[in-house]
Amino acid sequence: MPAAIPSPEVGVWFIGPIPIRAYALLIVLGIVIAVWLGNKRYLARGGNPGVITEIAIWAVPFGIIGGRLYHVISDAQLYFGPAGRGLGAAFRIWDGGLGIWGAVALGALGAWIGARRAGVALPPVADAIAPGIALAQVIGRLGNWFNQELFGSPTTLPWALEIDVAHRPVGYEAFATFQPTFLYEALWMTGVVLVLIWADKRFHLGHGRVFALYVALYCAGRLWIEALRIDAANTVLGLRLNIWTALLVGIGALVYLVVAARLRPGREDLELAAGAEKASGTV
Repeated sequence: MPAAIPSPEVGVWFIGPIPIRAYALLIVLGIVIAVWLGNKRYLARGGNPGVITEIAIWAVPFGIIGGRLYHVISDAQLYFGPAGRGLGAAFRIWDGGLGIWGAVALGALGAWIGARRAGVALPPVADAIAPGIALAQVIGRLGNWFNQELFGSPTTLPWALEIDVAHRPVGYEAFATFQPTFLYEALWMTGVVLVLIWADKRFHLGHGRVFALYVALYCAGRLWIEALRIDAANTVLGLRLNIWTALLVGIGALVYLVVAARLRPGREDLELAAGAEKASGTV
């Protein structure tokens, strides 16, 4: 085992005056793979080709905006006030800072709009795309590695992460290696991808239950990973805001799993579902 995991020395490359950022490249790669896998799974469920791509045109920009909004709002002190970086920094998404909660919430709104325009039901789309979203998170977390951000408490474990002095939080300047929480989440989400695909095949999940399982599993991992982090964060009753969010959202996902399994067992017929949505005029 190496003494520590080194952080990349460079996270930005230039083609002439144009900066090419590893963080942005990995986010884009994750989106492309998520759409590809989602399309493949939707076709396997009996859906029409091109539907996932059409919906992604709405869901992706909504998700990016939602992710950035959540980050800026939940960490407003980083951008506003006497010690803030300023309003301009709030728009510099390439520097890092996307909150998954906002990305999923606003991305779901965009997906709803896209599904409505395509005349298809949203739950089967959500079930098809869920493993792809989890896989995109695996890829996206590598961007945090390049940015040397979102690491945990100091440690001397063999898989500790080396962090340059410039990126160490105030009070931790004397420590050179930290918990690689980006790696923990990437590994956790890799397991989530495998569980989602297995559970979907094994239990013939439908009516949004694959997506709900994704949310529940992500929240379970986020609870313990968030507890390791030392970056500045707002707290509620002594706990980081994201811990509360993971707890409440995870409970909601579990409740939906149980209720949906009882009320709508099995998997929906896509043709019947699409016909029902067109007849009602809603998605």
